[in-house]
Amino acid sequence: MMGALAFALMASVTAQAAEMVVYKDPYCGCCEEWAKAVKAAGVPLRMEIVDDMDAVKAKWGVPEEAWSCHTAVADGYVFEGHVPLAALKRVLKERPDMAGVAVPGMPAGALGMGDDPAAAYDVVAIGRDGGQSVYLEVRP
Repeated sequence: MMGALAFALMASVTAQAAEMVVYKDPYCGCCEEWAKAVKAAGVPLRMEIVDDMDAVKAKWGVPEEAWSCHTAVADGYVFEGHVPLAALKRVLKERPDMAGVAVPGMPAGALGMGDDPAAAYDVVAIGRDGGQSVYLEVRP
């Protein structure tokens, strides 16, 4: 199912996104799983290993309560944590007036966090002023 979704999103995401940069610490494997899925969806990306993820998150205006393990940036938007392909595609297509989106923490079943059909979590929009609101609900 994941491969089919990635393939279906490939053309529309690729046409929209410049290279994505994924910042991660050297010890996190789930970040690599997320990046593999995004790359399989056709988004060109490169990984940057950093020792101070707090500084990266601060630079891109990610509020602490929205932090996760990795931070990605593409086309001026920040994608914090295990953002699903549907949310990534929507941001890059619609280009909303916001800083980006986040999946706070590391919820089981989120992209790169294993396959859990009962996964339920929210993708949070991060406003340019740091405000947050639900952007997309992921429900079984």
